[in-house]
Amino acid sequence: MTRKRSREPQYQRILDKFDEKGLESLGLMTSQAWDDDPKRLAFTLSRYKFAAKMLSGQNRVLEIGCADAFGTRIVRQEVRDLTAVDFDPVFVADVNRRMRAKWKFTCLVHDLLTSPVPGRFNAAYALDVLEHIKPKDESKFLRNFCNSLTAHGVALIGMPSLESQKYASAISKAGHVNCKTMPELKKTMEKYFHHVFMFSMNDEVVHTGYHKMAHYLMALCAAPRR
Repeated sequence: MTRKRSREPQYQRILDKFDEKGLESLGLMTSQAWDDDPKRLAFTLSRYKFAAKMLSGQNRVLEIGCADAFGTRIVRQEVRDLTAVDFDPVFVADVNRRMRAKWKFTCLVHDLLTSPVPGRFNAAYALDVLEHIKPKDESKFLRNFCNSLTAHGVALIGMPSLESQKYASAISKAGHVNCKTMPELKKTMEKYFHHVFMFSMNDEVVHTGYHKMAHYLMALCAAPRR
């Protein structure tokens, strides 16, 4: 038991947990965002919450391009089993170093441009990934995405809108090589899924408003085309 005592008894659990487990770490990418632009974390976590609610109750779920997987725990709350992959070993090592038994999931190095993720998943999502895939590699990426899913699988793709890029930070612009308008993203995803439903986001708010004013796009897809 900690020697520190809270002046409000209901908060003593906070101090006890600190003594037991210490402080959680933000992760590599999230730590940088917290230092450069703290409000950005609210936007990122809102996207993960939307993904969690859309995929709630799914058995085997795959996250593609997890980076430091700071938001992955939110999805893990809602699904039975979760595997996260990233092509960069630096991020995967960071994720596994910070893994907690209470919120355990599998995190592996895998490049979707080389092959589908082994095994078939009921659902998959990729947030802030497709805009980093060069147009010449897009078909390979999305085909392997689909081939990681079961026949009735569902998918969620999130990416910044093309219209938002004039406001993007320098670090974002450096990696964003494939941003799209909403109609372009919908048309793209319809090549790979039988059903595609589009949503927009501005800051933390998900909506179905005028897409040209949206800073972020979400495509909820079902039934991959084989």
